[in-house]
Amino acid sequence: MPVLQLVALITLANSAPVLARHVLGDLWQQPVDAGLILRDERRLFGRSKTWRGLVAASLLCALTAPLLGLSWMQGLQVGALAMVGDLLASFIKRRLGLDAGQRAPRLDSIPEALLPTLALRDALALSWLQVALVVIAFVLTVRLASPLLYRLRMRSRPW
Repeated sequence: MPVLQLVALITLANSAPVLARHVLGDLWQQPVDAGLILRDERRLFGRSKTWRGLVAASLLCALTAPLLGLSWMQGLQVGALAMVGDLLASFIKRRLGLDAGQRAPRLDSIPEALLPTLALRDALALSWLQVALVVIAFVLTVRLASPLLYRLRMRSRPW
């Protein structure tokens, strides 16, 4: 079922930067925005949005997708676009004056699920209801998994 496949891959993409940080430490932690500060005197994205995370999400999803019945290219798209959604959310949060790491529950997860789902909608023959189900399921997955990841010290704070 494409809904479950997408939720699994988007969840994997969401987890990949955290896993990569724990495995690789400070290696390849260059921020995507290279420290760029805009007119509002805030970073474009923030220091936690790194190339390491973007590459980790893209590669991990590309490698996992065939195990879920999708092509590696579809997996690569899911991983990369989930991270683009995460960058978009980070950009918006900075413009709204929210601090790095500050939670904005729907903004933190909807773009991350919506962008890859919309990009693959035609290829996977998803209905608009299925698109909505992917986004809702991902939001709930993140919400439910966050306390566990906090207890495992994979997240710095629970939701």
